[in-house]
Amino acid sequence: MKKKRREKTTGELQQELMEQSSIKSYLNGNRASFIEADFLKQLEALHKQCGLTKAALARKSGMSEVYLHQVFSGRRTPSRDRLVSLCVGLGASLEELQQILKQAGYAQLYPKVRRDAIIIYGLLHRRQPGEINDDLFAENEKTLF
Repeated sequence: MKKKRREKTTGELQQELMEQSSIKSYLNGNRASFIEADFLKQLEALHKQCGLTKAALARKSGMSEVYLHQVFSGRRTPSRDRLVSLCVGLGASLEELQQILKQAGYAQLYPKVRRDAIIIYGLLHRRQPGEINDDLFAENEKTLF
């Protein structure tokens, strides 16, 4: 029976990066440690659960239907703000949103950042993307769209 290898910690990976003589060696030796950027599968699953058409989801999320189709097809990678808007429109939980942001290579929402705290509050209180935008605007923070 094959024994499962222990996942390397971020600190261990950081140490290896400092010690490696070439980036190729590091990349080849740590393939299993990299986060798979497959957030589209999670978006598709959330879309199936929410029951909205893509046209309705686009309107709710503050983006064009064409752009939304490009995101779901993998032809466009949404910015962090657009991804947040899309996840809010899909009714994602905070945990689901954080995982999607991580998989997409973006910083997760952080409650010590004022703007992020407003977004987290809106998400936890099931506010719509437009309502979260209104809250951000009222607090002189950059809106999502």
